[in-house]
Amino acid sequence: MTDDLARTPTPVDAIANGFHEKALALSPMWGTYLGSPDRQDELDDFSPAGLARTHQLHRETLQALDGVTAADDVDKVTVDAMRERLGLDVELYDAHLQHASLNVIASPLQDIRDIFDLMPTDTAEQIDTIGRRMRAVPRALDQWFESLHVAADKDVVSPVRQVRACIQQTKDHTAPEGYFAILKEQHPQIADAIDEAAAAYAKAGDRLQAEILPLAPESDACGRDAYSLHSRYFLGATVDLEETYAWGQEELARITDQMQQIAEQIKPGATVKQAMAVLDSDPDYTLHGTDELQRWMQGKADEAIANLGGSHFDIPEPARTIECCIAPTQSGGIYYTSPSEDFSRPGRMWWSVPKGEEDFSTWRELTTVYHEGVPGHHLQNGQTIFRSALLNSWRRLDVWCSGHGEGWALYAERLMDDLGYLQDPGNKLGMLDGQSLRAARVVLDIGVHCGFDAPEELGGGAWTYDKAWAFLNAHCDMGEGFLRFELDRYLGWPGQAPSYKIGERIWLQLRDEARAAEGADFDLKAFHRRALDIGSVGLDTLRGAVLGTL
Repeated sequence: MTDDLARTPTPVDAIANGFHEKALALSPMWGTYLGSPDRQDELDDFSPAGLARTHQLHRETLQALDGVTAADDVDKVTVDAMRERLGLDVELYDAHLQHASLNVIASPLQDIRDIFDLMPTDTAEQIDTIGRRMRAVPRALDQWFESLHVAADKDVVSPVRQVRACIQQTKDHTAPEGYFAILKEQHPQIADAIDEAAAAYAKAGDRLQAEILPLAPESDACGRDAYSLHSRYFLGATVDLEETYAWGQEELARITDQMQQIAEQIKPGATVKQAMAVLDSDPDYTLHGTDELQRWMQGKADEAIANLGGSHFDIPEPARTIECCIAPTQSGGIYYTSPSEDFSRPGRMWWSVPKGEEDFSTWRELTTVYHEGVPGHHLQNGQTIFRSALLNSWRRLDVWCSGHGEGWALYAERLMDDLGYLQDPGNKLGMLDGQSLRAARVVLDIGVHCGFDAPEELGGGAWTYDKAWAFLNAHCDMGEGFLRFELDRYLGWPGQAPSYKIGERIWLQLRDEARAAEGADFDLKAFHRRALDIGSVGLDTLRGAVLGTL
């Protein structure tokens, strides 16, 4: 498959490409994500000065956009998307939220460790590069603390629960059987460098305990004003939070009813929990050990690519390869990392298996393979990266909006059900269980952070951690370790978790609008290609681009 959408680069593309190069110069870690071989023994500058340099680049780029005229529709999308994305970055910086970045999943404490997972380990030289980057960890963590203190001086500090959880993460990583110990066994030639990084993480835990925890607020809620900003950042759209909160409860009730109907198919008269117990005890749905889990993931991911390529989606040839991996961490969850720009490093699906878990139920997870693989993130990211003849570097490699990306992946799960891949009652219940989780966290996330009254099933009144835990357990049948981490994630990363379900809602609305506008000429495969070729822009930009209203 060749890229048949070539166009002549414009002044707008020059601004976007220039921004990409300058941003890359400021972030060697982003270079790792993109597969660059340059400066791979360095880490980003997380200090206030480092954040200020990135902030200045954002402001200068926004000013440059004011001086150019869009030459075509592609330019119109670039200008609209850059103004929206970079403008929100400026707002977050001005509110000191970037300085205060500390949570259980997406802050420098995790980013610094996670980057090593993407580094190649095939040669002695590559191992040495990892060692040199390990030696940069102490300085990077010290810089992060500088920024945390700048934010603290403005009374912007993450809640106690997040700080304590991050302290525990440092202990887990530096434990005798933790990440650094395992890495030393794998690469004894850089043991000294790994020890330096491990010591830095242990020190970071001590500093969090002594310096940040005493300043942290007890309340998990970020408040309505801050939440509105976070929501816009993760969606690329402004939504009515009261209406969305009510819709989330209605959607959750709809999914709960569907789950009960499927439970009846699995075992007449059974509750949903009882039907799930039947599935968990069925050997046809059971995998034993991470090796078997990895092989199953890979097989299902490859099968989806083979079956969907050409018939339902135009999958670029380089994106027809995906690697399914067991992650080196044990925090729980499944995630995806994009291919390198030249596809020499393929896209990867990672499963972070909690310590002690040995048995896995496929009925729960088939839908997740479609979410992370094809037609989910792997198709979405691979197709965008492939479009080098159509899109500038920023559009292909840099921009990512959670509502667009996660909304698409959830839309992809539903699409696979529509295409008949989840019609087995067990697999269908697994998909609905995932949908239930995503709908529940719309309610929980908005309700907690905005201070809305809790649902009647919780007795109404103010949300508390105990109510949030009870609500999550009532609507999600997953392990306690996984759900505890999930709840901490929602409480510490406002607005991100609802972006999946709200994003799916907006994708479905957009498809309906496009179908209504095109009438009998509407073609679903063409809609998918056209929409994905735009890249992971904010959802308001996406709607304008698809409907031609920018």
